Amino acid sequence: MSDITDGGSTRAADLEKTGPDTSVRRGPGTRRGGGDPATRGRTTIADGVVEKIAGMAARDVLGVHAMGSGLSRTFGAVRDRVPGGTKSVARGVKAEVGEVQTALDLEIVVDYGVSIGDVTRAVRENVIAAVERMTSLEVVEVNIAVSDVKLPDEEDEEPESRLQ
Repeated sequence: MSDITDGGSTRAADLEKTGPDTSVRRGPGTRRGGGDPATRGRTTIADGVVEKIAGMAARDVLGVHAMGSGLSRTFGAVRDRVPGGTKSVARGVKAEVGEVQTALDLEIVVDYGVSIGDVTRAVRENVIAAVERMTSLEVVEVNIAVSDVKLPDEEDEEPESRLQ
């Protein structure tokens, strides 16, 4: 989880109630409405949120055929076909989220014929831009493992549906 604000928090012990008046007074040294509202409280971002953002951004890059290893894609395809199941956009993405920074590991499958260097560069740029824009976290690294190449004559590894 991430804490991305520097602001302090107001603890219950710092608040005082006076008489029949229901307004809240802060302890000594603070004034009413004190400071920027953005600094009043904490915001935390779960690892899974960053993983979803990164997964969506990586899939947007031309030349990325799929995310994750062959085994995880196979299990994911089965899970996607289960009624009520949802497609996992975070498949193939692992995030470590700190207070102000995050690091990402991605596993991708590229289309045959594309420059792997160009695709991974574009994935890095897109992922960093999306994560930093949406979370205000600094992305310190994006490690990309290319686990496979999708050949034009290969069929996808998704199992055929038995339902017609």
